[in-house]
Amino acid sequence: MYRHTRNYENFEKAFFNGCGKYGIPIIEKTDFKSHNFIPFNFAMTEKQKENKSVHFFIDDYQFERIWKNPDRYIPILKKFNQVMSPDFSTYTDYPKALQIYNHYRKHWVGAYMQINGIDVIPTISWSDKDSFEWCFDGEPDNGTVAVSSVGCMDNENSKKLFIDGYNEMIKRLKPKTIIFYGKVPKQCEGNIVKIKSFQEKFNGGKK
Repeated sequence: MYRHTRNYENFEKAFFNGCGKYGIPIIEKTDFKSHNFIPFNFAMTEKQKENKSVHFFIDDYQFERIWKNPDRYIPILKKFNQVMSPDFSTYTDYPKALQIYNHYRKHWVGAYMQINGIDVIPTISWSDKDSFEWCFDGEPDNGTVAVSSVGCMDNENSKKLFIDGYNEMIKRLKPKTIIFYGKVPKQCEGNIVKIKSFQEKFNGGKK
């Protein structure tokens, strides 16, 4: 059933047969194509879109708009080489319901971009071990994925949570390529393609 008078969590635009306990929309796998990534908040004004790809490793408020009005951004994002799925936050201090909702939104937008002809790289995120129950639902096996360690290396506990989730991702998804935004801990293995975070660029690439 489609409703046209309001935004019913984007159901009026597309409904996907999801997977897992929470019906998470599926993002199909893709291959790695580009090292040249820019953040979503620069995408609108970028002059050479066809030579670049887009990531969402920025504060949520800077891309909340793609959930509220995805059709506005589809024509712009189609001009880029590849686009990551939006990295809606799943912080450990968020209520579980909000974490799952943000995972759902990430996948709805990613799947919607795919059916509109955009080459989507799935962004993988998790909070703690309890999130392993659902945080990999809808992610492809043996494809290209993206992760960010920014904000996860601040203390030993958050670093351990990141590495635990990273290893679980490797175990479950067996990714062909891992695009890594931020500092790469020595414990992280796999075919890693490093892209510099804003902080690293600002500091001249220092580790």
